[in-house]
This record gives sequence, structure tokens and C-alpha cells, in this order.
Amino acid sequence: MKKIWSWSFAAEIFPDILKCLPVTVGSTLVAFVVAALVGLVLAVLLQTKIQWLRKILLVLVDLIRSTPLLVQLYVIYYVLPNYGLLLTPFVTGVIGLGIHYSTYLSEVYRSGIDAIPKGQWEAADCLGLTKLQTWLKVVIPEAIPPILPVIGNYLITMFKETPILSAISLIEILQEAKILGSRSFRYIEGFTIVGVLFMAVSLVASFIVVRVTTIVTRKYSM
Repeated sequence: MKKIWSWSFAAEIFPDILKCLPVTVGSTLVAFVVAALVGLVLAVLLQTKIQWLRKILLVLVDLIRSTPLLVQLYVIYYVLPNYGLLLTPFVTGVIGLGIHYSTYLSEVYRSGIDAIPKGQWEAADCLGLTKLQTWLKVVIPEAIPPILPVIGNYLITMFKETPILSAISLIEILQEAKILGSRSFRYIEGFTIVGVLFMAVSLVASFIVVRVTTIVTRKYSM
């Protein structure tokens, strides 16, 4: 009778799964940077008084939010090459994850911006600050610290979403576990290792988010 769990097999495949962890973490971090920057730009542009631009952006944001991430990845990876845009699985994953979550982060940014008292805007205007100076020196420094925990939660969520990138041939830790399992018809060891790695990295990321939030909050509350 075949054993349910084999420590020797787990030890054998662990290095192969672990070597794919940088791909998983790397795609998450780069996609998060894309999401954070694009989300901030969206949040700022959605404050514009130019109605036609605001309406276009709202439609675009709603379209991205209302369609599955997997469909968006398929469009980028399989459809766009027909129009001359051929991207690697890693770049596709980064763009897909980044743009998808930028629409959610834009809403997080908006909540932080809306929480700034009206008097701050008026004070910046009285001091003769330009629009750009107001955003860079007043609005963003005051809006970001309170929403850092939520932004950090999205970082962890994006990390746990990376297995979906296997659909576009990106070999991350879960896909590697599937490949190893298909060769030996043993899946429980590989999937367990993947689960432990996801949990470990998520806990470390959570700790870092808490520490960064604490440091930034102290800095701007002084």
C-alpha cells in the first residue's frame, strides 16, 4: 500500500520547489510596484474636474474590476500577440496583476485623499503652492500613512494570487509542484510544501507591513 506521506520524497522535491520561490516573490513585488504607481495616478486623475476624462477612467476601472484576472491575462498573453505585442509570461503576469490591482488600490488611495480636511487644501492654496506641490508636499504625505495597512493587505493578496500565473506558462511554486507531482503521481508532499511556503512568506510580509506602518505613522505624527 502506497504511503500517504513520504518524508524522503518531500526532501527530494523541496529544493526544486524552493528554487521557483524567487519567481513567485519577484512577480508579486514588481506587480505591486506597478499597482501602487498606476493606482496612485488613477486616484489623482479621478479627482479631475475634466468630466470626459473622469468618465473614461471610471468606465475603464469598472471594466477591469468586473472581469476576472484570468481573462485579462489570457487577453494580454494570447490575444495581443496577434496585434504585434508579444510578452514573456513574467512580464504578462506583472502587467496583468499590476493593472488589475491598481484599480482596487486607486479606491484605497481615494479614501485616504477624501479623509484630508478641506482646510489643508485651502492652507496650501493660501501659501501659494502649485497643484503639483500641494499633491507632493501636503496631500500624498498625509493620505498614505493611514491607508498603509490596507495597501499591505493587497500586497499579501497579490502574493497569494500568483498561482493563477501558471495559466500563462509561468513556472511559480505551485506549477512546479504540479509538474513534480505529475511525474511521480504524488501530490500531497508538493502541495503541502507550497502551502507552508505561502504561509511563511505571508507571515513575514505581514510583519514587515506592520513595522513599516508603525514607523511611517510615528514619523508623520511628530
